[in-house]
Amino acid sequence: MNYLKLMRPKHYIKNLLIFLPLIFSGLLLDGNNFLKTLIGFISFCFVASTIYIINDIRDKDKDKKHKTKCKRPIASGKVTVKNAIILVLLLLMLTTLITILAHMNINSILLLILYFIINIGYSFGLKNIPLIDIAIIVAGFLIRVMFGATLLNIDVSNWLYLTILAVSFYLALGKRRNEISKNGKLARKVLKYYNIDFLDKNMYMCLAMAIIFYSLWATDAKMIKHSNNLLIWTIPFVILICMKYSMNIEGNSDGDPTEVILKDKVLVLLILLLAIIMFLILYL
Repeated sequence: MNYLKLMRPKHYIKNLLIFLPLIFSGLLLDGNNFLKTLIGFISFCFVASTIYIINDIRDKDKDKKHKTKCKRPIASGKVTVKNAIILVLLLLMLTTLITILAHMNINSILLLILYFIINIGYSFGLKNIPLIDIAIIVAGFLIRVMFGATLLNIDVSNWLYLTILAVSFYLALGKRRNEISKNGKLARKVLKYYNIDFLDKNMYMCLAMAIIFYSLWATDAKMIKHSNNLLIWTIPFVILICMKYSMNIEGNSDGDPTEVILKDKVLVLLILLLAIIMFLILYL
């Protein structure tokens, strides 16, 4: 159980972005393409877990002094560093095996490697450089979407790309905001360069841009043809979800997107409702 906790499977929810190109291209019900995306999702989850484990190994001494992170398997001593390293090697071997057996194309493999490299860089010091730390978090979200597209050799809409970009900046800035709000600037080295006013201004700029970009995507000529112009009715749901998430961010949340979403049943319900509506529009 501790080894599973070390892999942080609850954070795999972020990797569902890999399925967006499959869904919005109308290929979700195609068994072959769904299987390709599912295999890619599994391999990406393994790579993401290696990053979490390496980061926990690097931060174990600092985590021991943190009021919540001290409960993590390595910081608490429930998993030794040696065994954590063995798990990292095992996950990397499984990822390599999956990419070979699935005949994953070179672009997808390069994106996996890029994700691994930039996040290793994040763990080994880039997370302490202001704005670079946020840019790497944003890049992680974008790579997920592009990875999903390369698995199927399809293009991502410019408006969808910009929507993901703006949302990613909003989520990353919100995480930093609440780290300062809840734990103070001593929680991370990089937080001394930020203040809540700066983060608030840029958060809500990005949120406004995200809603605009999504609206432009939903009303793009290609999507109108594909959805009989019904996607325009999803815009109010998107605005409502953004408002609910924003309400949580300004509450007692620690700002981590996974925690913010999973701990709020209303927000989860709204997201599921939006997903069902979009599925009905795009496929029925």
